[in-house]
Amino acid sequence: MIILGIETSCDETSAAVVEDGKKSLANIVASQQDLHSKYGGVVPEIACRAHTDMIITVIDKAVTEANLKMDDIDAISVANTPGLIGALLIGLTAAKTLGWILKKPLITVNHLHAHIYASKIEHENIDYPAISLVVSGGHTSLFLTHSETDYELLGGTIDDAAGEAFDKVGKILGLGYPAGPEIDTISQKGNEKAILFPRSYLKKGSLDFSFSGIKTAVLYHCMGQNSKNTREIPKLTDQEIADVAASFQEAVVDVLVAKTIFAANKFSSKSIILGGGVACNSRLRQRLTDAARQCDIPLFYPSKKLCMDNAAMVAGLAFHKYGEKKISSLEVEAMP
Repeated sequence: MIILGIETSCDETSAAVVEDGKKSLANIVASQQDLHSKYGGVVPEIACRAHTDMIITVIDKAVTEANLKMDDIDAISVANTPGLIGALLIGLTAAKTLGWILKKPLITVNHLHAHIYASKIEHENIDYPAISLVVSGGHTSLFLTHSETDYELLGGTIDDAAGEAFDKVGKILGLGYPAGPEIDTISQKGNEKAILFPRSYLKKGSLDFSFSGIKTAVLYHCMGQNSKNTREIPKLTDQEIADVAASFQEAVVDVLVAKTIFAANKFSSKSIILGGGVACNSRLRQRLTDAARQCDIPLFYPSKKLCMDNAAMVAGLAFHKYGEKKISSLEVEAMP
């Protein structure tokens, strides 16, 4: 079965063609990074305009690269939640239109569930139930995954998501946007024990996340606790920046790993799945790999290209929803 997937939840316009939920025939991603970098974050209006400009081109390129015609597509899939509402509407409208014109079934999927499924595209032997950690710019969430289509939310971010904290700390340190990859690289030259930043575990047993406090701690550390100038941060040496980056990253990773392993043991999970843009972080991968191995629980995460927002994971998940006859009507709505 061949499914066309569409993904426009934030600042990537993506279309993919996937066969039987596993074989990616094409996965096209048009990034908007250059458009948003000068603002230090995603500007919703700019994102929506770029999606409108690119959506038809990206879909056409995906079908062409797959060496297919639109009539060869068996179903249309699209991420309709969560995300920027305007961006989601553009992808959903395109998917509805194609479904109606081609008389093909429409399958809507949750963007976060698709990030979890991304590992399934590249790994056959994932056993359920699994604890799934999705870490991105807008979300830090833990799920109990019962199957490819059954997800139970255990906890999420109550303020800043981990990726958002990375970007805000990157701005404090004078790094570019997105800051995650730069912090990952710079941290390798720093001392992760140089500064003891706070770890927010919230109340005992909580599986929710909070990263606003550590962002503020980094700001005050760089300004000085008694500084009256809250606008201008003193210039740091390269080594000081590396130490701050490494110490900040270690604090975030400590929380992510601890809560994931706690959940895995609590729910007797057979696997741990990592997904989302921050899943590219080398320290998080290393620490979670080591922790999972100590618990004798296999860890799965996708290649970096499938960690980022992409439509292959949308189409892959849609294949399983189609098999369970979870078809959406043309009245389905986008939900931020």
